[in-house]
Amino acid sequence: MLEDTLLTQEPLIRAAFFFGILGIMILWERLSPSRRLSVSKPLRWGSNLGLVVLNTVLLRAVFPLAAVGFAAIAAEQGWGLFNVLELPGWLVILLSVMTLDLVVYLHHVMFHALPTLWRLHKVHHADRDFDVTTGLRFHPIEIFLSMGMKIVAIALLGAPPVAVLIFEILLNATAMFNHGNVSLPRPLDRLLRWVVVTPDMHRIHHSVIPQETNSNYGFNLPWWDYLFGTYRARAAKGNQGMTIGLTEYQNTLRVAQLPWMLLLPFGRQADDTTLSSRPKVG
Repeated sequence: MLEDTLLTQEPLIRAAFFFGILGIMILWERLSPSRRLSVSKPLRWGSNLGLVVLNTVLLRAVFPLAAVGFAAIAAEQGWGLFNVLELPGWLVILLSVMTLDLVVYLHHVMFHALPTLWRLHKVHHADRDFDVTTGLRFHPIEIFLSMGMKIVAIALLGAPPVAVLIFEILLNATAMFNHGNVSLPRPLDRLLRWVVVTPDMHRIHHSVIPQETNSNYGFNLPWWDYLFGTYRARAAKGNQGMTIGLTEYQNTLRVAQLPWMLLLPFGRQADDTTLSSRPKVG
């Protein structure tokens, strides 16, 4: 059965897409970087990618079946909306991918809005540079909470395993793409922003200016930012003029050290860039 094949081949399928997209983005950044990096690349990359390895090992230990495996269980048990409704298979897959992307958007907003969750998410935003490895830089506890959130959403939706696998691959691939230290020609960027979050769009989200940090939350689909009024077309100081990261960590190289990243949520740090500082839209 397709579900059995997905369960057995999922790690291989995801690894192939992960390393393929990562390699493409690294090459693109090397050939045509958008911004000059301010921190030593070996130090940042060693720490950011080291965090990826740590998260992968811990996630597999805590959630051995992960999202796709849980989707297979949900299908067998008949859990969730799409296991009750009689809809065409292609439509179930499409609606599942879109709904899970909306859940990730809302999850991202929540991690900015709540101080306790923001302390975890600051590990991602504290990076003083913005490149493909930034899209992989998340605290292990945030990764666990994100997986738990996705499992709950899958159970409620009844999203089929193939839809969950497509969603996970798209989310991972677009996160690396839109965190890339690259730029697209402006006409192409404007066109793509209708269907996918672009690097120039998401880079604004990593600005030190709170109103910009609290905008452009989408990782994959840009529609939720348009719909909920969190879209920002451009940074106040432009792509080259904006400062990346968080204000309180601009004068330290600790942000590029793995032990510091792991301990950051448990220190006495300022929480001055939460959602409450975002101006009302409209």
